[in-house]
Amino acid sequence: MAIMITDECINCGACEPECPNNAIYEGGTEWRFSDGTSLKGQITAPSGSYDAEQTQEPKAMDVYYIVSDKCTECVGFHDEPQCAAVCPVDCCVDDPDHRETEEQLLAKKEYMHI
Repeated sequence: MAIMITDECINCGACEPECPNNAIYEGGTEWRFSDGTSLKGQITAPSGSYDAEQTQEPKAMDVYYIVSDKCTECVGFHDEPQCAAVCPVDCCVDDPDHRETEEQLLAKKEYMHI
């Protein structure tokens, strides 16, 4: 499953540089599938088809957020999600709305980082 950031986030930003998929953004910031990945042009993500370079609407306005289509829980990079490991208030938690197996997470990682 992907990780999500709860409303308890204190906006310290410790999580953002730790993400190997560049899936974490500051609240109110637009994002792209191409940010920090090898994705270019037209892509198909779990939530639909997109232009990887086109900006997407922020998922949250007031706190940092994680793009679930880019989150691999650090599978293939680290032994545990790095955002959760560095979060001083433990607000990086499992997202019950985005459940994926380890195999699915590895496939997502391989897709994003050719």
